Amino acid sequence: MMTAITKSQDRLLQVILAPQITEKATYIADKHQQIAFKVRTDATKFEIKAAVELVFKVEVDKVATINVGGKIKRAGKRIGKRNDWKKAYVSLKPGQEINFAAGE
Repeated sequence: MMTAITKSQDRLLQVILAPQITEKATYIADKHQQIAFKVRTDATKFEIKAAVELVFKVEVDKVATINVGGKIKRAGKRIGKRNDWKKAYVSLKPGQEINFAAGE
């Protein structure tokens, strides 16, 4: 029983890859109190919610996900494609806050 809990916790710690810090993400954070994260492509909304609550010790209200297609790039004659990735917009419950500047 204990191994199932630790395995699921290890999985949750791998779900969030990085916070998205862009102009759009900053605007959405200010206007809609949502935080954008880059997450694993196979992560579900439930896993993302549990992972954010576990890692940042906050209460999550909603999660919206977007599959982002990789851009097609070209170097000389060669054409390549970047990997597709998944973005999650996480809405926190009122009064909750994640401060990345604090260096957690």
